[in-house]
Amino acid sequence: MNKIIVGLGEILWDIFPERKILGGAPANFAYHVSQFGFNGYALSAIGNDPLGREILDSLVEKKLNHLIETTDYPTGTVQVTLSGDGIPRYEICENVAWDNIPFTEKTENLAKESAAVCFGSLAQRSSRSRETIKKFLMTVPTECIKIFDINLRQHYYTKEIIEESLEISDILKINEDEIKIVADMYGWKEMDEQQICRQLLKQYSLGIVILTKGTDGSFVFNNEEVSYLPTPKVDVADTVGAGDSFTAAFIAAFLHGKPITEAHRLAVEVSAYVCQQHGAMPRLADAHIEAFL
Repeated sequence: MNKIIVGLGEILWDIFPERKILGGAPANFAYHVSQFGFNGYALSAIGNDPLGREILDSLVEKKLNHLIETTDYPTGTVQVTLSGDGIPRYEICENVAWDNIPFTEKTENLAKESAAVCFGSLAQRSSRSRETIKKFLMTVPTECIKIFDINLRQHYYTKEIIEESLEISDILKINEDEIKIVADMYGWKEMDEQQICRQLLKQYSLGIVILTKGTDGSFVFNNEEVSYLPTPKVDVADTVGAGDSFTAAFIAAFLHGKPITEAHRLAVEVSAYVCQQHGAMPRLADAHIEAFL
């Protein structure tokens, strides 16, 4: 399928104790969408350094389309440590290349051709990348689906960023930790998770809200229905990128015209598979890819 779907924001190296792995939520999303037959694009920035050049080589190897600008800032890295059950903790370096993504003529042209774009809050921690993201979202066609994968990390978010992002979005993806932070921000402590999702759906005129809860399952809400599915029990290698693969599989199925319940089922299966692999961008099983053909 020729439709262009963009992952807009950070691209970086996840540095584990024993190895480094290409990552960044928008890039992970773009890679998985491309596996489902769409024209996935990673849009970000790197430094003029060996790590940056290695990112470009990796994207070519993975056959992922990209618009990656080279800047005078260092390529982004994240120190990742894993708990005993594979849950990651992140230490994110500041003032790096993806904090300084420029809005160029190529960026504008890509925006005008996009059928969907996924972005988060992390790359909006800096004014330059935030402005680029806002310009991109204002440039896309009216029918372009805008997915806000809220992705709250450390202290790199504000209520203003969240509100502005929600107001321009069609779909929200949020997890069980992030929904607690949002509840505190909005004074919704007396509401349960499902009530908060329905409130967000209504307050920001969203089409869909996706809530993932790790081993406790996941929900998909729209104005007509709610879908709940349990999380499959699997041997977890690590959960890095699992949420990004969930979002990518759901959006791919949704754009293929599958009903929300079917898109949800496929997203759960794909993310469970990614949890069994190391790193955020594994090659998916043929059965997963064939489900979208």
